[in-house]
This record gives sequence, structure tokens and C-alpha cells, in this order.
Amino acid sequence: MRRILFYNFFILALLVTIALPASSRQVDSKLPWSVRMTESEMIRYPESWQLDFQPKLKWDYCHGLELGAMLDVYDMYGDKKIRDYAIAYADTMVHDDGTITAYKLTDYSLDRINSGKILFRIYEQTKNPKYKKALDLLYSQFAGQPRNADGGFWHKKIYPHQMWLDGLYMGAPFYAEYAFRNNLPQDYADVINQFVTCARHTYDPKNGLYRHAADVSRTERWADPVTGQSKHSWGRAMGWYAMALVDALEFIPKHEAGRDSLLAILDNIAVQVKQLQDPKTGGWYQVLDKSGEKGNYLESSCSAMFVYSLFKAVRLGYIDKSYLGVALKGYKGFLDNFIEVDGNGLVTITKACAVAGLGGKVYRSGDYEYYINETIRNNDPKAVGPFIMASLEYERLQK
Repeated sequence: MRRILFYNFFILALLVTIALPASSRQVDSKLPWSVRMTESEMIRYPESWQLDFQPKLKWDYCHGLELGAMLDVYDMYGDKKIRDYAIAYADTMVHDDGTITAYKLTDYSLDRINSGKILFRIYEQTKNPKYKKALDLLYSQFAGQPRNADGGFWHKKIYPHQMWLDGLYMGAPFYAEYAFRNNLPQDYADVINQFVTCARHTYDPKNGLYRHAADVSRTERWADPVTGQSKHSWGRAMGWYAMALVDALEFIPKHEAGRDSLLAILDNIAVQVKQLQDPKTGGWYQVLDKSGEKGNYLESSCSAMFVYSLFKAVRLGYIDKSYLGVALKGYKGFLDNFIEVDGNGLVTITKACAVAGLGGKVYRSGDYEYYINETIRNNDPKAVGPFIMASLEYERLQK
């Protein structure tokens, strides 16, 4: 009888603990911002597969973005619970034979590659062969990824002939790191070509920006009939592209032919980002080529992405050190304009565009009204991950 009573009491206590609201748990305000944001997310989502507001298991880019940032926090500060949180997602999703829950190679979606980046470090630390098998599986997608005649990857099989700036972040850093770690120097030229080809197709000579995407076949309804480009330069698309450059460049040897082209593209992005930085807040607008216009708004995910990219590009010598001032202004402005902290220390990021795309079943036209009317929400992982990474760059500077 006593054992039954104890068991019932234990279950009741467990249920009460699970039911406790996130706001009842504390985050120490004296910790660095990268740690505070990480701990806040871990409180909001006790299981790492729940990140990105997920009610069920999902293998997509947002988990890799946030958990990769959290592993960076672990690398800097050494808190084992953060490492374990990231490994728990990988362990849940990756099976002993290397297959991945909710991943289907033949979808040929670059979005499904990004989360694989966390597996490099997790395999290093655990030595579990299933992670190496999963890395090899994801790498094998590139062999069959549909391409245009110029070698540019389609963003997804369901989007024929389309190159999206987003897709460069989803695929290229993984591709470059896999080549680096597995001694495949012949792959560097392909990685470089993805960046250069996408830049050529999306570049707008009127303002120096890059449009969200281009349909090389010029048949999609959102595509310009002459250039194939989408209508606008979306802030987060440019942010993805900038982050892709600074992350992939780390793994491409300095002597590699064509690497200087990536540095030139990155330099141009830095020029445009500096010009379009809001002088009052230090942030950037949802639609870059309509900065300051009616209905447009300062958006947190692209702002975090630009700050991170500038910090890292200056630190690694990819761009002139004068851009450090732009990054610092952007970071301090981010804290002032996009960060809220509740009474328990939980950190919230505000004003993030939930999602924006082009085409699809529920058709997205990519016009100005479309971008400024997409859902805005708090703690979107596309803002959270880059903010953590930007904070780590800032904290590295302080050291």
C-alpha cells in the first residue's frame, strides 16, 4: 500500500512540475546575453524537438539554426546541459542506420540540409557511427539535387529552376564543411559556384542589392519576364545569404580559385547593409529596397543576421574593420528595440517575420504588400539563433 501511495505521489509531483509555466523558472540577469537567450529557449521548450513551436518531430532548418547556436554557447562557456539539450534532438531524430525521421532525400529540398551541421560536432563528441552515416546521407543529396544549366541548385524539387538566397545558407555551409572534414577539395569549386551563380541571377544593378530569388526559366508568375527575378530584396533573404558567406568561407582554403569572388560579394553586402542601417535604431527593414516606406517595419531576424555576419566578417578579416562600428550599433540597437525581459529573466525577441516565401500552393506573389503583411511573432528561431550567434561575437570582443 505504501509503495502505491508513494508511486501516486511521485506521478502527481511530476505532473505538477511539468505543468509549471515557463515564467516560473528563472534566468540569471547577470549571465551573458547568449546564455540568457539559450536558457530562455530551453525553459520554453523543455524538449529540444519542440523548438520552432513544433507539436511533433520535424527535421528542418530552424532546429539546426538554434541548436547550432547553442552548441556555440557550449563551446564558449562549457555548460553541459546545453550540449545535452542539442544532442537529445540529434539522438531522437537520427536512427542507428543513419536515416533521419521526417527527412526524405528525394524531396531534394535544401532546407533539409541545414540541421545536419550540428551532427559534425555531435559525431566528434559522441563517436556514435550513426551520426557519420547521417552526415553521409545528407551529403549524398547534393549528387542528385536538380540543377540549372549553369550548375545552380534548385531550391527544392517542387520549385523548378529557382535559386533562392535562403537556399545558400541551407546548403552551402554544410557542403563546405563536409568537404573540409572529409578531404574533398574538388567540392570547393561547386560551393563557390552556388554563391556566384545565385548572386548573378539575383543582383539588382539599380541599388546593389540581391532580390529574394530568381527563376532562371522565367516562367513562374512572380518572376520578371526578362530577368527572372522576384520583385523585392527581402531582408531575411539577404541575411541568410550574408551568414552563408561568412560561415562557408571558414572552410574554403584561402588559395582556392574563386574564393575572392565570395569576398567581393560579401563586401558588396556590407556596403549595402551599412547604407540601409536605420540611423535611429541601428536595425534593418523587412523589405530592404523599400526601407523607411509606409507599412515597412524594422525586423528582428534580418537585423540579427546582419549584425552576426558583420561581426564575424570583421573578426576573420573578410571585410574592412570599419564595419565593426555598424555591427556594434546594430547590436546595441537590437537590445534596445527587439529585446524584452520578464520578471523571471526570460528573454523574448519581438518583431520577427514568421515566414516568407514565393509561389507554392497558397500562392505568394512576392510583392511589397505580401512581405509587409506576413505574420509577425515573438521568439521566432530565425531571430533567436542569429541573436545568440551575434551575442557570442560581441562577448568574444569583450574578452
